[in-house]
Amino acid sequence: METKKYSSYAEIDRDLEILKLEKDINYQKLVLNVQKTKESITPQNIVNSFISSYTDYFSNSYTKILQSVLPYIIGWFINRKRGN
Repeated sequence: METKKYSSYAEIDRDLEILKLEKDINYQKLVLNVQKTKESITPQNIVNSFISSYTDYFSNSYTKILQSVLPYIIGWFINRKRGN
């Protein structure tokens, strides 16, 4: 980083004020992220995310499960009607 040369105290004060504002903004972002993390780690949210992940998995594979199980069910009904 290049060393900046100042010609007056006003320039130094202006840069210090900019740095202070950037520091405050970053601090507020950090506080907000910590708050969001606390909210997401509640037991209810953990259970909901766990259930939703399995729901997504089973809803996407529902047709595959149905296609693999359906022939066995049809065969069971056919054998049941025959008396076997």
